[in-house]
Amino acid sequence: MRNVEHTERLKKEFLEALEKSMGIVTPACKATGVGRTTYYRWRNEDQPFKEAADDIKNVQIDFVESKLLKRIQADSDTAIIFYLKTQAKDRGYNERIEGNIRIEGEFDWSKVPLEKRIEILKIMDAAEG
Repeated sequence: MRNVEHTERLKKEFLEALEKSMGIVTPACKATGVGRTTYYRWRNEDQPFKEAADDIKNVQIDFVESKLLKRIQADSDTAIIFYLKTQAKDRGYNERIEGNIRIEGEFDWSKVPLEKRIEILKIMDAAEG
C-alpha cells in the first residue's frame, strides 16, 4: 500500500513539473527523477494520469497557437503560409506533387533505395486520395 501511495505522489509531482515545463517531458522527468519509460508506462496504464498530461499538452498547444496568431496579425508571410497549409488544406492551400509515372518492362523494387520507395508510395497514395 505504501508503494502505491508513493507512486501516486510521484505522479502528482510529475504532473506539476510537466505543467511548469509547459508540457515538455524531458525537463519534467529530470525535475522529478522519473524516467521517460516510466512516464509513458503511466500514460498507457493510468487513464486519469493520461488525461491530465494531455490537458497540459493542450495548454502548450494553445500557447503556441496564440504565438502563431500574433505573428499572423503582424503580417508575417511565413506564419500566414504555414497556417493556410496546415489549417486550410480543404480550400486548396496545400502542396501537391502531380505527375505520371510509367514503367515499361520488368521493374525490380529491391534495387530502389528504401527512402525512394517510401517517397514513390507517398506520391502514389496522394494521387489516389
